[in-house]
Amino acid sequence: MDVSFLGGPRPQRGVGVVAPFDFALDRELWRWVPDGVSLHLTRTPFVPVEVSLDLARLVSEHQTLGEAVRALNAVAPEVVAYACTSGSFVGGRSGERAMCAAMSRSGELPSVTTSGALVEALGELGIRRVALVTPYTVSVTRALEAFVAEAGVRVAGCAFMGLTRHIWRVPYRDVVAMARRAVRPGSADALFISCTNLPTYDVIPQLEAELRIPVLSANQVTMWAALRRLGTRAVGPYQALLDETARDWPALPEETQEHGEGLT
Repeated sequence: MDVSFLGGPRPQRGVGVVAPFDFALDRELWRWVPDGVSLHLTRTPFVPVEVSLDLARLVSEHQTLGEAVRALNAVAPEVVAYACTSGSFVGGRSGERAMCAAMSRSGELPSVTTSGALVEALGELGIRRVALVTPYTVSVTRALEAFVAEAGVRVAGCAFMGLTRHIWRVPYRDVVAMARRAVRPGSADALFISCTNLPTYDVIPQLEAELRIPVLSANQVTMWAALRRLGTRAVGPYQALLDETARDWPALPEETQEHGEGLT
């Protein structure tokens, strides 16, 4: 009997992930991760504050990030990702860069944030006009719009849900409905669905097929950027950011284009 496999599991490369205390979609992050890579997650300390600009600031303090990264150092990841959109855009582009620098100082390894990964993905795809979907209140959504504009990308449409808690419970049908509200025919080069606590993995191919534009989501771009720094690719069938062949959508019939069928 061959028992050579008892020597141990195959070596795994590690991605450290710092998430807010209320992050509930660990399983979704794993869906983008190929075999041979492990995620090592840690969370920021609990604070009794609902989703807001105040919470975004609290969960992105440099001291908090430094302590989280130092804890992750125990399992020796090769890259660390801060998986929170609002926490990484609340300070603008300079604030996001400072967060990456703070994490890198604590771990002496490459660092990415969700909002930084968004800017990187928009550049990769050559996007100049983006529509936004958020689960946030108006004030948090406006901060995201300002961050995107600061990166040189025009916001071409926006829809938001106004939620301050339990974002992970939003069903896919609501995400799809908001995307249809945000995107007007011909107005945007891509759609971004914000918040790492908003489920998106399974709706991305559906929305891309319907809207004929790349659909990016917070967890998707975070994993794409982190894995890119390992020299490997995120796993996401029929997702344009991850698969160039998924960017060739058949042209809509002329009548459909004129009337915007399927987009209202």
